[in-house]
Amino acid sequence: MDEISVPDGRGGGFRVRSTGQGPGVVVLHGGGIDSREYERLARVLGERCTVHLYDRRGRPGAPPYLSDHTHTVETDVDDLAHVLEGTGARRLLGHSGGAFVALRAGLRLPVERIAVYDPGVSVDGSVASAWLEPFREAVRRGDTPRAMALMGAGADPDGAAARLPFAVQLLMCRLLLRAGVGRRIAEQLPTVATEVGQIVAHDGPATDYAAISAPTLLAAGARSARYFGTVCAALAAAMPDAVSVRIPRGTHNALNVARPGVVAPFADFLTG
Repeated sequence: MDEISVPDGRGGGFRVRSTGQGPGVVVLHGGGIDSREYERLARVLGERCTVHLYDRRGRPGAPPYLSDHTHTVETDVDDLAHVLEGTGARRLLGHSGGAFVALRAGLRLPVERIAVYDPGVSVDGSVASAWLEPFREAVRRGDTPRAMALMGAGADPDGAAARLPFAVQLLMCRLLLRAGVGRRIAEQLPTVATEVGQIVAHDGPATDYAAISAPTLLAAGARSARYFGTVCAALAAAMPDAVSVRIPRGTHNALNVARPGVVAPFADFLTG
């Protein structure tokens, strides 16, 4: 991948990696992970688009959260504006928490197209928040397995894992921590409380996003948490140029796995 450094306007900078040919698309990664998990997506989508990957603020190698604790989603949108300026891209692909940033950006940045998958947007209380304070406490104590278990159940309260005894969930998280992906998730846990806190703080009606004029694809995985599909349908009904779709057999991580059949509808939309 080609690589450039984009100043953040605050004395730091973002490392942006780019690959492919076609319309420029900036990928906004999900919460609790970073852009490393989207390299396969970049290769597959890069067959039709110029794909730009960067790590959002708070990740190792990216600028830190603001030291005065004033970081909000608008800080992320400001950062994205610098990345768009540095790359010349005008199209966005956001996943989960990154989809929240993409949609907030659609309210104030001159973007041409927005595609999101399993958007981490709270519409009329759709995102549960009771787990957030116990999660913060587990992170503060350094109890990584407990923090991961709370996060997993909080993100998909209707999922099979959330119905297991909590002791079993803890064991599963301990096993996951033996793998590279588990250790990478653990590394990012401090960012989760900040980002989910912003999602909850911006809870409201779907009409909060009615001012987005860019064509928008709102996609939810058929095997993801149910509320993602509900949120996509509500947003599509409120926005002037948006469509809601289901990705067959799609799990929450389907965009990272990036099988061609999953990537195809996003590529079709983003090259339109």
